[in-house]
Amino acid sequence: MVQRVAELGSADPETVLDGLDPEQREVATTLGGPLCVLAGAGTGKTRAITHRIAYGVHNGAYDARTVLAVTFTTRAAGEMRARLRGLGVDGVQARTFHSAALRQSRWFWPRVMGSELPPIVESKLALLREAVTRCRLGSDAPLLRDLAGEVEWAKVSNVTAEGYAAAATAAGRSVGSLDAPAVGRIYASYEQVKAERGRIDLEDVLLSAVGLLETYPGVAEQVRGQYRHLVVDEYQDVSPLQQRLLEAWLGDRQEVCVVGDPAQTIYSFAGARWEHLLEFPLRHPGAAVVRLVRDYRSTPQVVSVANAVLSAATGPAAPLRLALEAQRPPGPAVTYAEHPDEVAEAGAVARAIHRLVQDGTPPREVAVLYRVNAQSQAYEQALAQAGVPYVVRGADRFFDRPEVRQATLLARGAARAGEGSGDLVADLGDVLAGLGWSAGQPPPGPGAVRERWESLSALSGLAAEVAAAQPEADLAAFVAELEARAAAQHAPLVDGVTLASLHAAKGLEWDAVFIVGCHEGTLPIVHAATPAQVEEERRLLYVGITRARTRLSLSWSVARAPGGRGRRSASRFLDGVRPVDGDGSGRRRPVRAATGAGRGTGARSVARCRVCHRALASAVGRKLGRCPDCPVDRDEELFESLRSWRLARAAEQRVPAYCVFTDATLTAIAETRPGDAAQLAAVPGVGRTKLDRYGAEVLALCRTT
Repeated sequence: MVQRVAELGSADPETVLDGLDPEQREVATTLGGPLCVLAGAGTGKTRAITHRIAYGVHNGAYDARTVLAVTFTTRAAGEMRARLRGLGVDGVQARTFHSAALRQSRWFWPRVMGSELPPIVESKLALLREAVTRCRLGSDAPLLRDLAGEVEWAKVSNVTAEGYAAAATAAGRSVGSLDAPAVGRIYASYEQVKAERGRIDLEDVLLSAVGLLETYPGVAEQVRGQYRHLVVDEYQDVSPLQQRLLEAWLGDRQEVCVVGDPAQTIYSFAGARWEHLLEFPLRHPGAAVVRLVRDYRSTPQVVSVANAVLSAATGPAAPLRLALEAQRPPGPAVTYAEHPDEVAEAGAVARAIHRLVQDGTPPREVAVLYRVNAQSQAYEQALAQAGVPYVVRGADRFFDRPEVRQATLLARGAARAGEGSGDLVADLGDVLAGLGWSAGQPPPGPGAVRERWESLSALSGLAAEVAAAQPEADLAAFVAELEARAAAQHAPLVDGVTLASLHAAKGLEWDAVFIVGCHEGTLPIVHAATPAQVEEERRLLYVGITRARTRLSLSWSVARAPGGRGRRSASRFLDGVRPVDGDGSGRRRPVRAATGAGRGTGARSVARCRVCHRALASAVGRKLGRCPDCPVDRDEELFESLRSWRLARAAEQRVPAYCVFTDATLTAIAETRPGDAAQLAAVPGVGRTKLDRYGAEVLALCRTT
């Protein structure tokens, strides 16, 4: 690297262009603005724009100190600076919008206003709580977080408190049970409280920079003299306020390069507007437009699915759609799997990941991506049971979430007080109702209130699962189950499989990606009511797909909980993408993950009772391999031996007993007394991993007891 830097410092600037493809080279050599780069996922946009800056510096067209490159994350800014240093360029200001605005505001504010820039509040929540109180309204922590997000949306969208109600109504926005005028009053009260405290928030940092540039010509002249060449990365995510700041930096000049991909606009709810990218050539007549479509990240199989999902996109951004061209060698086929319920889906994904890890894929190169954070619970549990390490990105682990901890605490108190009817699901429902949860219609729109409801709904689903497997379970048993699961899933982990929402996965990539919950109501999310909102959900799936380098799996479940009615259908975004019957009818081919006796067939199979041969509808029945009420003789001595063995193994591994085998699986083993590995593998609950780990010991007990 040192030698390369030295070479670039004195050699022909053309060496900077070595290794660029034709489109990247066009970007790098188009040094005059305006320039719009439409860059698809994995096409090397950062490489193209850093080489453009380096080429301009090395041939004398740019002075590195006069280049301002704006990104959306400090990580991206750091990566850009590192790449530029590797190309022999120092002195470029690579910053986020907020960082650049703060630097300028802190410098010019004292010189114009005669005082230091006011301190920035660390959190809006305390000020919002006082604002809500002044409005004589009630609030809790989730509602305050949603109000903070709404104030941020309004400010970056150039919406004042006075104009909020009209703007929010037009945009179809909502905050919990509050109507738009009430939120507008809270917004105005928040601004008043903030002014009284002599504080500003992060959005005010942008507003202060804009105000200084727009109001004081001397400030604008100095800033524009310092920064003569502007580069904006992820331009599809620019908000109206950020666009206003960019225009203030530019003035009447044209030396600007923007880079973006409308297909990766997934933050419209936070104020991002891809329209700025669409309208760039209109605002800057004569702008050069370069399209980067050569995908160096993903295999042709992954790229084909990404293109197919995006091909059905509609709306004004459709003309900017980029069809990616894979540059990597072929890889494994993309897999699609339908599962009877979310528990089965999580188990199948965990087993597939375990096989990948055993075959040599590092856990850190695997990701499970989902639409909502509450979905992580099933995968935390399944991976823990499979012995696969994991990390949760962008959110607390399920059992660390405040609402889950609060519900657990209340359930424990109710159990100790002897409350409850003995009906676990109903009793937990009463506990959750005390937290404001109901099993009916979820809160409208996204946000913290919605996420809280989803987490509590996941607890309700867990209670139904426990009750199905252990009909005698009460609140005390459920709390013990929660504590055991939390203990099993909270071991300190470093190199682990990434669990993340699709939003949190933006900008990342892995060798293997499992996108789960690809069914209607979750992807697209149920509250995506308008065509524009549905299209954003499509783009969210596209972003998830393009995170995969080599392996991609998409799965869904037809019911939420074991034994539930299978009413769900696969996401509409997979229409025309996943396999269909080859008879020309266009009907979807069932691609259900095999369970029970049908394991390994690759086709949809119905688990049937080994006694009466009826279809098994309940989770308990599928675990036992028979109807719960069918008469079967269980070898009690073998059952007790298995339980004692399981207890010892669980203590040795420091995991809950159910992580070894559930009671239902032990019951099925005691009833069937398998004589070899093949017969043991046919028992529901005994997968390949557990067969390899425990099979010899279990078979020995079956032979000797």
